Amino acid sequence: MQVSADFLKPAGFLTQAKPRNWNMTTIRTLIVTLCVTGLSPLAFAQSATPPRINPSDAKNHIGETVAICGKVVDSKVSKYGIGGHGKPVTFDLDQPEPNPVFYFVTFGSQTGGPQEAIAAYQGKRLCVTGKITTSASGPFIMAADRSQIKPQAEDK
Repeated sequence: MQVSADFLKPAGFLTQAKPRNWNMTTIRTLIVTLCVTGLSPLAFAQSATPPRINPSDAKNHIGETVAICGKVVDSKVSKYGIGGHGKPVTFDLDQPEPNPVFYFVTFGSQTGGPQEAIAAYQGKRLCVTGKITTSASGPFIMAADRSQIKPQAEDK
C-alpha cells in the first residue's frame, strides 16, 4: 500500500499563517472605526437639564438629580472641618430653622474660608443642582463643587 505525501503533512490549522499585508489605509480605517465605536456611547449619554423644583417639594424627590431654586434665608458654619475642603457651610432655602424645608451644603474658597461662601450666597436667589439626599434635618444637596450653584434672576 502506497501512502500519499499529502497525508503525512500536518493539518491546516497547525501550519504557519501567512503574514498579512497591512497598509496604512487599512490601519487608519481600523483606528477610526474603533474610536467612533468607543466614543459613541459618550455622545449619546449627554443628559438633559434636570427638572427644576421648589424647596418644599424636595422631600418628594429623594435620590433624584434635580435643580432646586429658592432664596437663601439662613446659613450655619460647621464647628468641624473636612480635610482638604475646610469647614462646610449649610444654607437653608425659603424657610429657616427650626423648620427648614431644604438646605444645601458647600465650602468656602481656600483663601476666604466659610465667610466667603456666606457673603456670596446669603439673601440671594439660587438654583442648586445635584442629587437630593436626606438626613434627620431634612432633604439636602451636597454641593462640594461650587459650579452646582447658580444665581437666579430676581422675580419682579
